[in-house]
Amino acid sequence: MLRSMFSAISGLKAHQAKMDVTGNNIANVNTVGFKSSSAVFQDTLSQVVRAGGAPAADRGGTNPAQVGLGVKLAAITTNWTNGAAQSTGRSTDFMIEGDGFFVTQGSGGEQLYTRAGSLSFDATGRLVTPDGGILQGWIAGPDGTINPNGPIEDLSVPYGAAVPPTATRTSVVEGNLDSAAADGAFVQTPVRMFDQMGVRQEVTYTFTKTATPNTWTLAVANGGTTLPLNNADGTPFDGTVTFDNDGTMLTPAAGVTFTPGTASWPGAVAVDLSGIDQFGGKSEVVPSDVDGYAMGTLQGFSLSNDGTITGTYSNGLRQNLGQLAMASFNNPSGLEKAGNSSFRVAQNSGEPMVGVAGAGGRGVLSSGALEMSNVDLSEEFTSLIVAQRGFQANSRVITASDELLQDLVNLKR
Repeated sequence: MLRSMFSAISGLKAHQAKMDVTGNNIANVNTVGFKSSSAVFQDTLSQVVRAGGAPAADRGGTNPAQVGLGVKLAAITTNWTNGAAQSTGRSTDFMIEGDGFFVTQGSGGEQLYTRAGSLSFDATGRLVTPDGGILQGWIAGPDGTINPNGPIEDLSVPYGAAVPPTATRTSVVEGNLDSAAADGAFVQTPVRMFDQMGVRQEVTYTFTKTATPNTWTLAVANGGTTLPLNNADGTPFDGTVTFDNDGTMLTPAAGVTFTPGTASWPGAVAVDLSGIDQFGGKSEVVPSDVDGYAMGTLQGFSLSNDGTITGTYSNGLRQNLGQLAMASFNNPSGLEKAGNSSFRVAQNSGEPMVGVAGAGGRGVLSSGALEMSNVDLSEEFTSLIVAQRGFQANSRVITASDELLQDLVNLKR
């Protein structure tokens, strides 16, 4: 009777723990990035009433007789399935589609890991979690290159930061010159360029048809001033552009260069003409790629699936600012909960494998959305009923054991 009472007490404790886990799940039904948990029970040691016996020649074997001594909480497991996506429209809300964690730096320099991507800017432009954890990643170099094999650091988006102007050095034009064009017909293509001070320069390419078959002339002017042209090897270019009978360009095969010749724009500009053909049809030549830009300030940013943050500047420039770092673990269930929807490395989690999104088993990222809690209320309410009935049943065992003990005491009367 005493054994049954103590077994029932262990049942009360175990089912109370199950109620605590279920209550915590329901409390976090709307917590961003929350992962639900479930309680797992196992029986405790059993008392051997009669040992088993091996079979002999004249009799069979006997099984042991054992009385269990109750139940205990074996584990509290975490459900790592993805939660539903909730669109927020905020550019600083990030969501992981798949496995992996954001890497943040908490107080004291401790690295923590979270699925909650609700971020904002602090006064220095760093991306931080609601509790002040700093998002980690790789900062892009001045030319926008990112080294994901380097050490991770605080990730920031410097809103309002200025980018200095860059002079135009290359220009690519593509299109078609009408093979049936009359002598003297011309096509003008204005190209927007910038000097090293960031001042816009109006450069015009003019293609003029000559009397010689499959031959045009090219003139380049800046602000109405015709500029001398050179071949790619530096020798003077007379402006003659020739085509083969099949419409492909023969000369200048390697393009041309011109020197603006102004104090604010030293150096040469290389012009790639290989994308121009001569076929029958409308003459149209357009600039497909021109480098150089004026001074600009950062006005916005976007996030790609691999975590690359691309800034948009007021001068039209788009350049990489950095890339989010993500971590994966061999056993995420071994992580220790650190509060504030964060986890820390523990003995059985394995070391974090930090890398870019979409590689190494890590999921991809999306901006403007959050991962909601994966708590299923129907399952949790069912667990509530199971825990409640289990608690009631164990309490009845205690009551029944008490009545038996009372009957035993009454035998003396």
